[in-house]
Amino acid sequence: MRPLKGPDRRRNVPVMEQVVQGSHFPGRYWHRLDDGRIQCDVCPRYCKLHEGQRGLCFVRARSGEQVVLTSYGRSSGFCVDPIEKKPLNHFLPGTPVLSFGTAGCNLTCKFCQNWDISKAREIDRLNDEATPDAIAERAVRLGCRSVAFTYNDPVIFLEYAVDVAKACHARGIKTVAVTAGYIGPEARPEFFAHMDAANVDLKAFTEDFYKNVCGGHLDPVLDTLKYLKSETHVWFEITTLLIPGENDSDAEIDALSRWVAKFIGPNVPLHFTAFHPDWKMSDLPPTGSTILSRARSIARANGLRHVYTGNVRDANGATTWCHACGGLLIGRDWHELTAWRLTPEGNCPDCGTQLPGVFEPQPGQWGRRRQAVRISQ
Repeated sequence: MRPLKGPDRRRNVPVMEQVVQGSHFPGRYWHRLDDGRIQCDVCPRYCKLHEGQRGLCFVRARSGEQVVLTSYGRSSGFCVDPIEKKPLNHFLPGTPVLSFGTAGCNLTCKFCQNWDISKAREIDRLNDEATPDAIAERAVRLGCRSVAFTYNDPVIFLEYAVDVAKACHARGIKTVAVTAGYIGPEARPEFFAHMDAANVDLKAFTEDFYKNVCGGHLDPVLDTLKYLKSETHVWFEITTLLIPGENDSDAEIDALSRWVAKFIGPNVPLHFTAFHPDWKMSDLPPTGSTILSRARSIARANGLRHVYTGNVRDANGATTWCHACGGLLIGRDWHELTAWRLTPEGNCPDCGTQLPGVFEPQPGQWGRRRQAVRISQ
């Protein structure tokens, strides 16, 4: 593999986990260094590995003279969710999505609400084996319109996600990446070439937050968002979890939404969601609905047309409104549709303005159900 161009932005990151025996799938996006180590180039951590070491994500490891993916074909579990839970409000509303993740993560967010999966350090946590074809076939049988790579970040299991996406597309099933967008420039094109939709978690809008709370950097995430906008046809939405006293100031929300409006455009849906105390930030209070409503008002004032609130009951903030005439287009109660007024072409019935997104003539009827399923028998 050819090395990345530009400066090395990652040094002195602990990579002392040892590789356990098991299924090792050849990984992509790595290169050898002059000192004998191998550098993983999938994400901006650029982990430099001696023989037997894992990267910080835990699932990418050095085995011999290559990087391998140790979680290929194994999942922490499968569930059928409403697509609105990802959250995606402008992508096949009301339809069921088959969701799954693996283990590990390439960020270390102290507020992680899937920490039992993303922080897993035992390969036995991956207790459901499934080939890409088996996942795609199960999605078809369950009536799912899409498969989502979620719960932990699919960037770290890129090879598995891509193969699942290929199997899904061969059967007419779309694919969704729920990601923090922390991916290297060399791996971005392949990963997103196989995704139909994405929700990118923009965790904050300061480098200090990314460094001290998430163990990463802001700029690579912004680069991913700009790449999605300018270089792909992926439908994507953005989510920011607002944490009281950490990333919810008016100034930060103003800066974030101004950046989105300028570089991504006014039509991208932006979701402000409520924090619930968890993992290493269990001492903070949950986010109040007034904080979310204030953030929504700021973002709308900065020109964003479709701003949503989540993780709280807020009919106004969950509903899709026509930006031109203000008419109700898609009503929601939590993850369930309560109204559908789009024309079959995806337009406002009152003024004819087209709603940006990916829509079918009729909405799905999945509702708010959550159904755990097994792929392997």
